[in-house]
Amino acid sequence: MSKPSTVSVFTRFAKWAARATGKPGAFVGAAAIIVLWMLSGPIFDFSDTWQLVINTGTTIITFLMVVLIQNTQNRDTEAMQSSWMS
Repeated sequence: MSKPSTVSVFTRFAKWAARATGKPGAFVGAAAIIVLWMLSGPIFDFSDTWQLVINTGTTIITFLMVVLIQNTQNRDTEAMQSSWMS
C-alpha cells in the first residue's frame, strides 16, 4: 500500500496559477492593463514615474512567472520519469 501523498500549499497554488494564467482571459486582462497604462500616459505627462510603474510591474510579474514555469516543468519532468521508471 502506498503512503498517501500530501500536497503542499505552494504546489496547490502553483497548479491553480498555472491553469489560471494559461487561459485566454489572463491574456486579455494583461493586454487591458497595458492599454490602460498607455491611455494614462497623457494624464501623467508620460513621466518617469509613469514609466517606472509599468517597468516595475512587468519585472515582478516576469520573475514570478519564471518561478511558476520552473515549478510546472519540474512536476512534469518528475511525472515523466516516474511513469518511465514504473
